[in-house]
Amino acid sequence: METQELAIEVEKLHKRFGNLEAVDGISFQVAKGQIVGFLGPNGAGKSTTMRVLTGYTRATSGIARICGIPVARNPHEIKRRIGYMPENNPLPNELRVREYLKLRARMKELPMRHRGKRVDEVMERCDLTRAQSRIIGKLSKGFRQRVGIADAILAHPEVIIMDEPTIGLDPHQVIMIRDLIASLRGKMTVIISSHILPEIEMTCDRVIIINGGKIVGQGTPQELRETFIDSTIYELEINGTLADLREAVSNVVADFEVDQYAEADATGFSKVTIRIHGVHDYGEALFQSLAKRGNLRIRSLRMRQAPLEDVFLAATRRSWETLESDLTNEEGSDESKENEKTPTSAVS
Repeated sequence: METQELAIEVEKLHKRFGNLEAVDGISFQVAKGQIVGFLGPNGAGKSTTMRVLTGYTRATSGIARICGIPVARNPHEIKRRIGYMPENNPLPNELRVREYLKLRARMKELPMRHRGKRVDEVMERCDLTRAQSRIIGKLSKGFRQRVGIADAILAHPEVIIMDEPTIGLDPHQVIMIRDLIASLRGKMTVIISSHILPEIEMTCDRVIIINGGKIVGQGTPQELRETFIDSTIYELEINGTLADLREAVSNVVADFEVDQYAEADATGFSKVTIRIHGVHDYGEALFQSLAKRGNLRIRSLRMRQAPLEDVFLAATRRSWETLESDLTNEEGSDESKENEKTPTSAVS
């Protein structure tokens, strides 16, 4: 990361609303051209962080830079360099799609001679050409989302920040937006917040997980699996008894569980899922052990990666457990201090 040119730099960023610490000292970097997923449960601090990065909300303390420019010092210059699509996109209901995008092109200071062509390009990329004459207030949620994305990419920004860009879209539209975002890799830097985790994994180079205003995990999806997942899952199709299967697996590793065992199909084969504790590749050893048993036939064996949902749940669960432990320790410490202050009675 040190050798790459950085598009986004965040250092010890805090944002408080009264007594609420919405963002609690987070630090991260995003290289130019990367696509990064920003994940967290509701109220974790994702949207607040994004609003700070865009200059719409001022941080309480810490530093945020976009393309080397401190956001707090020059928010107007930052707005020229970013495309922002908030979760609840405030679109004008009375304008038609093309009218709105032409207005936004003028507000974003695109040269007049290029505005019409650029509006046509983003409508084509976001599948809005057939809706260009429709009034925005009468569009479906999916079409409104696409108008917001078209607005975000309109001025060729160096950084694009999207808060839930695929919410309300049907599967066809989700694929289209995923392909659109993937096409920006290497050309623009993109941060995406989403609750649709498979989309994040398919689209993003890196993932940042935030919970309770703190970053609880960041890295590639595989790096996060290695950090937070402590088991390996195998899916098998076998012809044989569960007892024989257990014995064959126990010859390879002792610490395992059979998660699922389906009844045999018409060909006599059953689908089985095995969870082995520890992150190792036991595939070849398992296959050899199963094949050696004459009363077991194996049709398929494959290792299944833990989905990003499992990683997300493990990361946020760990952070909550750490917070509860810290609170318990603080309460115990306060109680000890109170006991030290209370004088004990002399016993005669």
